[in-house]
Amino acid sequence: MPAYIKICLFVSLTAACLGFACSANDVAASGSVIHEATKDWIFPAAGTISDTFNTRYGTHKGLDIAGRYRAKVFSAQEGTVTRSYLSASYGHVVFIRHPSGYETVYAHLAGRAVRAGQHVEKGKVVGYMGSTGHSTGIHLHFEVHNGPWTPDKKNAIDPFLIFGPGAPGQTVSAKTHDPYGVFAASTVPQPAAYTVKKGDTLWNIALHFHTSVGRLKSWNKLRSDRIMAGQVLKIKNE
Repeated sequence: MPAYIKICLFVSLTAACLGFACSANDVAASGSVIHEATKDWIFPAAGTISDTFNTRYGTHKGLDIAGRYRAKVFSAQEGTVTRSYLSASYGHVVFIRHPSGYETVYAHLAGRAVRAGQHVEKGKVVGYMGSTGHSTGIHLHFEVHNGPWTPDKKNAIDPFLIFGPGAPGQTVSAKTHDPYGVFAASTVPQPAAYTVKKGDTLWNIALHFHTSVGRLKSWNKLRSDRIMAGQVLKIKNE
């Protein structure tokens, strides 16, 4: 092989390696920036993860949380409402621009609690979970955009980059940066028994103790979801 060809190949390979290294560093730096800008964000709703980012052949650019009808939906961080309207596809939807430059979207709501131009604090109720627009069940469709929302959603990022990885079927808690209870589990009270209060449901008791309705029913040999005030439920630490 002629010497000049060898030199050209060496230069090309070196450039490719350098490009790969720069790309890897850019990704790492980007992850670090995301973490720093969103480290105190809170999860927008309680429920069960029903779909994740980039499913449906890459067209699903958000995180779906299924829950009870008209459950409160909260702003993940303080910001300004850029849009609050009824969309043909998103249904009742709220867009919030945050000081860090990120924009979040809260879609398929049963109703909205804020208006365009309004400043909202972190944890502010922005709407209520529903199934409006192109939706097949009660859930919140939550999007995060690193920059403004655009119709092609080119700035969309996976919410798991902010809150940590989750999976369909996983129960999540609202108004916490640790929606899966990974870090808080060791500090959550785990009594041997819990006395049902008026207004309690198996769902909110399960959320409080970071367990599932199925486990509660199994531990207490319940055949239905009906419980009564004053009833004592066994809570196991597993």
